[in-house]
Amino acid sequence: MKMLQEFKEFAIKGNMMDMAVGIIIGAAFSGIVSSLVKDVIMPVATLIVGKDLDFTNLYVVLGPIPEGVANTYQSLKDAGVPLLAYGNFITVLLNFIILAFLIFMLVKAMNNLRRKHQESPQPTVPKAEPEDIVLLREIRDSLKKS
Repeated sequence: MKMLQEFKEFAIKGNMMDMAVGIIIGAAFSGIVSSLVKDVIMPVATLIVGKDLDFTNLYVVLGPIPEGVANTYQSLKDAGVPLLAYGNFITVLLNFIILAFLIFMLVKAMNNLRRKHQESPQPTVPKAEPEDIVLLREIRDSLKKS
């Protein structure tokens, strides 16, 4: 019973929930970055370089190709031919580099905001003096007058 209670405390802790939310958002962000690379960056790179930069079609065939199977990545993969698909690795690596850069920029912006917030002068509210101090000052001032 004690072990169940400890597990419940562990699972409900704020850090555990924050981590779960972070993982879910990270997975969604990965899809966004994949789309950014595939649908935005690669077409622009293709336009600049002047030729198709489709990395997914870069592969080395490691086994015999059955008769009647076209020598394209997808048809060879569907036929079960062993392939060394280094083009997919290049795509995933490019996605990772872009994702890491975007996260770096996000963290840098958050740090700058935090730093500006800490450096900005906080409005100081004058502290109310304790009642006994005020009373003692009044007594002192009245004694000076008399």
